[in-house]
Amino acid sequence: AISAPNEIEQKNGARLSCQMRLLGDCEVTLAEAAGFAVQAVLSGTPPAALGLAADIGTTTLDIRLYDLQTGAPYAQSAALNPQARFAADVIGRITAAAAGKGEAMRTQLLQALQGMTAGYPPITRAVITGNTVMLYLLTGRDPKALATAPFAADCLFGHTETILDSPAYLPRCIGAFTGADLTCALLASGITQRAQTAMLCDIGTNGEIALWHEGRLYVASTAVGPAFEGTGISCGMGGAAGAIDTVWALPNGLDAHVIGGGTPRGICGSGLIDAVAGLLRLSWVDQTGAMDADTVQIAPGVSLTQQDIRQVQLAKAAVAAGIETLMDIAGIDAEAIATLYIAGGFGSHLNPRSAAAIGLFPPALAPRVQVLDNAALDGAGRLLLDQGLRQTADHIARAAEVVQLSGNPLFAKKYIRHMDF
Repeated sequence: AISAPNEIEQKNGARLSCQMRLLGDCEVTLAEAAGFAVQAVLSGTPPAALGLAADIGTTTLDIRLYDLQTGAPYAQSAALNPQARFAADVIGRITAAAAGKGEAMRTQLLQALQGMTAGYPPITRAVITGNTVMLYLLTGRDPKALATAPFAADCLFGHTETILDSPAYLPRCIGAFTGADLTCALLASGITQRAQTAMLCDIGTNGEIALWHEGRLYVASTAVGPAFEGTGISCGMGGAAGAIDTVWALPNGLDAHVIGGGTPRGICGSGLIDAVAGLLRLSWVDQTGAMDADTVQIAPGVSLTQQDIRQVQLAKAAVAAGIETLMDIAGIDAEAIATLYIAGGFGSHLNPRSAAAIGLFPPALAPRVQVLDNAALDGAGRLLLDQGLRQTADHIARAAEVVQLSGNPLFAKKYIRHMDF
C-alpha cells in the first residue's frame, strides 16, 4: 500500500516517486538501464544486522541481503559484471590480468558490488561465491596458475577475507574451473545427501556439470560462452522487461511472450532456446544449423541471424558433450538419472522440451528436469545464515572428482557430434 496523492501530485496530475510513502511491504522492479538489470525486494523495516550473499558470475552479478536476526531475505539485485568490457569469458579475463589489467578488473568489480549495496544498512558479514577465476580477480590474486600447465589452482579458498569492509567467507572451490559457485549449487540442491543418481548443470558463460552416482561425485567445466545469457547474440539481452522469454511455433511462423508486455527490445536465453526449437520444427533451420535466409524475424524488431544460430550450436554442444562425457565415465546412460537439476538464472525460465529439442541434453531427461533458479546464490545464503554448513560445503568440494574436458578426446568427439541439431 502507498500513501494517497498529496497536493504536489494532484497539481502535477501524476504520482511522483519522491512524494509517495510506503505504508507496508512492497516489491519494486526497476527497468534495465545502462546495461544493468536491477530488482529490489523490500520487506519490513531495515534490519539491525544485515548479511550479504553474492554470486559473482562471469556475465552477471547477483546479490541477496538478509536480516541476520530473522534469516529473512531483505533485498536482492542483479547487474552485469563490468569486467565484460575486458573479455566475455574467464580465459579472456585471465589474459587481461596477465596484461596488467587485474587491478582494474578488481576495482570495477568492487565498485559494482558497492553500488548494488548502496543505500542499505552496513553489512555485518558476507558469503561471496563464484567461479575460481572470479574469486581470484575479486581478491586481487594472479590467476596465471589457472591458465598454465598443470592448470591447478594455487588457492581454493574456503576461508574468510575482508571485502567491502566486512568479513566475507569465500566457499571452497573444487578446482581451477569448477568453482565455489558449483560447491554452493550442490549444497543447495542436496543431491549428495540422497541415494538416487542425479545430475546438476549450472549453465552460464562457464558451464559446470556434476553427476552424483553411487556415492561418487563427478564434476566438469565446459566453455559455454555467453549466448544463453543474452550476450553475443544480435538481439540478445538479459531477462528484463522487454525481453522475449518464451517463443512457440505456429503453423506458418512464430509467436512470442515479452516480459512486462509491450514492444520487445530483445531476446533472452530461454526465448533463444525456444526460438531455435521453433525454427527447427518449422524447418526454417535444418539439422546442420543452416538457414535459407540471412535473418529470421522472431517478433517485430527482433530477429536471429545465421551467426546467432551458430553461437547456439557452439553453446549447446559444449553442454551436451559434457553431460555425455560424465555419463560415460560413470558407466551409465540417461535412463539411470532420476533428476536433472538446472541451476542459474538462465534455467529459471527454461522450457525443458525446447532444450531437449535442440540437443542441450538427452530427450529422456526432459521430464525429469527440476529448475533450481540461482542455486549458487541460494547455497551462499545458506552458508551465511548457518555457519555450521561450511564443513558440509568443504566436504562436497574435497570429495568431488574433477573430469578434465579440455584435451579430452572423448569430449572432443562428442562435441563435434553435438554441433548438429
